[in-house]
Amino acid sequence: MSWEKWADWLEEEEDDFNAAADLARLGRYAKACFLSQQAAEKALKALLIAKAGRYERTHSVYALLLAAEKYGIPIPPELKEAGEELDRHYVLSRYPNAWPWGPPHVHYRQKDAESCLKNAKSVLEYVKRILGEK
Repeated sequence: MSWEKWADWLEEEEDDFNAAADLARLGRYAKACFLSQQAAEKALKALLIAKAGRYERTHSVYALLLAAEKYGIPIPPELKEAGEELDRHYVLSRYPNAWPWGPPHVHYRQKDAESCLKNAKSVLEYVKRILGEK
């Protein structure tokens, strides 16, 4: 992998976050939660590539936060909580067999999307601060 690609991960994170916000406004809450998780995941992958020279093969925001700590990047406890909450939506927001009844979208509400967007934003702002981005 080209180590310069971290900027591409960061740019894709922004697109995912903006799409999540758009979907939340449209009432597509399950998809907004999933894309919020994806935005945080991609931001953390950018951070690890840029600061640790590592690409981690995981889709877990929480695991990426632990990896960042392992490589000497300090992670605030509230970011770990945000990561755990976002990880809950990686599967549940997409797969009907993850629920005992109904497709995922019927289980999601506006408050879920708002929480996921808030958590993703906290991860994204932290990553950009560490990377010296705006």
